Amino acid sequence: MTLVTITQAEFDTLSDERLGWVCVESTLLSIRGKDAAAKSEAITSLNRSQQALCMFRVFYDHAKDSAQEFYSWVSYLLQAPGYWTGVTGALRYFGDENLLKLLEDTKQVIEINGHNAHAGGIGAFKELERQELLHTMNELYERFQVIVSGSLKRISSFIRSNPQDFVILAK
Repeated sequence: MTLVTITQAEFDTLSDERLGWVCVESTLLSIRGKDAAAKSEAITSLNRSQQALCMFRVFYDHAKDSAQEFYSWVSYLLQAPGYWTGVTGALRYFGDENLLKLLEDTKQVIEINGHNAHAGGIGAFKELERQELLHTMNELYERFQVIVSGSLKRISSFIRSNPQDFVILAK
């Protein structure tokens, strides 16, 4: 278990998004570009709260910038062993029913319309050349943008209520 040392003042004043990142930054940076076994080993060495936060950030950090990245990343989660259950489990852990529902809705759209989405990356981006799919994904991404601010707030409230799971507060 890796706890991050920060000052009480920093802990109290970090934005919702930044607080979540600070708590798992070292873990996520250490596994970037590593194979699945190394990633799995790093995540399983964390406590349950840290695991949930890491899985949320794995999804959020990759999906937040555009409808195309949102679509591509959800497509990737669906075909990568353990990732879909890891992310949805994290959302359940934090009680984030709104984002969980959005992911389930997105999964349905991908399963119905995303013929090559399972290829991930370029294959998923290519699917978005179909206007009806692009329109639907833009709507889902707009919902994501509205919902995720509540997700970040919910998670930061969890962190602030359970600091012992994430940080060591320095004086």
